[in-house]
Amino acid sequence: MKSKSIFLKLALLSLLFTACTENLSVTPTSVISNESFWKTQDDANGGVYGMYVYLRTQASRNMFLWGEARSETMSSGTQGLDGRDPFYLNQLDATTSGPDWQGMYTIVHHANLVLKNVPNISFTSEAAKNKILAQAYAMRAFVYFCMVRTWGELPIVTEPTVQFDPASIQKERSSVADVFKLIKDDIDKGIALFPDNTFPTGRNVWSKPALNALKGDVYLWTAKKLGGGNADLTKALEALNQVKTSDVTLLDDYSSVFDYANKGNKEIVFAVNFRRNEFTNNDYLNMHFAAAFVPVDISSEVSAALGIAGGQNFWAPSQVFRSQFTDDDQRKNGTFREIYTSTGGNRRFYGSFAVKFDGMIELGTRYYLDDYVIYRYADVLLMIAEIKNALGQDPTAEIMQVRTRAYGKNIATHGFINGTQAQNDEVILKERLLELGLEGKRWWDLVRFGKAFEKVPSLQSRAGKDYLLLFPISANTLSLENKVKQNPGY
Repeated sequence: MKSKSIFLKLALLSLLFTACTENLSVTPTSVISNESFWKTQDDANGGVYGMYVYLRTQASRNMFLWGEARSETMSSGTQGLDGRDPFYLNQLDATTSGPDWQGMYTIVHHANLVLKNVPNISFTSEAAKNKILAQAYAMRAFVYFCMVRTWGELPIVTEPTVQFDPASIQKERSSVADVFKLIKDDIDKGIALFPDNTFPTGRNVWSKPALNALKGDVYLWTAKKLGGGNADLTKALEALNQVKTSDVTLLDDYSSVFDYANKGNKEIVFAVNFRRNEFTNNDYLNMHFAAAFVPVDISSEVSAALGIAGGQNFWAPSQVFRSQFTDDDQRKNGTFREIYTSTGGNRRFYGSFAVKFDGMIELGTRYYLDDYVIYRYADVLLMIAEIKNALGQDPTAEIMQVRTRAYGKNIATHGFINGTQAQNDEVILKERLLELGLEGKRWWDLVRFGKAFEKVPSLQSRAGKDYLLLFPISANTLSLENKVKQNPGY
């Protein structure tokens, strides 16, 4: 009941604070919301949770499209294309550009509202106020980090829109360096404000460990992509080691990390929450199967893994991705299943489907409502391994910790031998593929490692066309934002 009442309030708040979804130029905050709402601690709590409502909308589909859809993990499904092929075929342009950034700027707008108004509200404790402000800084930093990796230069907006004035709200894009300066400043402010290193119940709002995971991710990116070098690598390692001191561990059963019934478990550092009666479905339903497309001669084992069909197989884990798993890796059956048919004694591949985020069943209907994981402990360990290797240190401990969970009693045949930095990078990148596949991270991993043109089949003939590492700016955005120019190459 508490959860339902919170989200009923959030639904009302979203009407009060809705920013424009058609334009970076958000709708002016109403007189009621601006002058009457930001008065009490309850108002502040409602305002900060409003950010998460809009984050959930982006996480329901768009974050996967930006973070993984262009990689080698996805390919066509059994039910047609549904407009998804331009991503994994890397055929995007200004017309077919993927999701706009407008929804992400709506989250920024709500974070800006919190940062502007909450300092003027009286709280029962300074720690409670600081925790809300810390979450807003964390959210703004995260959203800009997602956007800068997707589009490069961005308009920087750090104030909520309270008056509709096109002359003042139309902004040119700022440099990538300036965007990262804002991100890093927000991270430092948020970390300083969080009162402790604990997790909230459910681990579905920002916390100090989650923000340190983001800090490690950000500094690892700037170390490799913006010339930050060892200084940034060292800061990333320090932040991720702070995450290790919090209440985190690897679960023994890989599949259970993602279960609807096991949300907020100790492997989760931060996840976007989806629940029955609060949201319909997230986009993982389009990696599963509709009952009408399930063949009659499916094996009993795969049939049990499929369970009650209810989604669409508009795209599916690719053969390139699936072929890299060994049968003794529990992550294989915890990530996808393959369907084979037998006709006239001949075994034939029919299709594949994701099981990592296959939702929950209620009254015979499947709902795709597993949380969208932003950070979990295995990701943190593999980032540490990547940083150690870049610093010339031995990454064995972290790699083997992740592998030991994956291979269990067969770990002796899956040992890691420390090699050159290039050899180790190849191992770590593959380990991230096996461990984190379908979690919305693979494209950004490939870009960070400089391997997109090597690993993605649709890019292998286009090496040197580095503009493809960014998404195009949509024609819609260009028509609305007259100071925004298209990314080079598009």
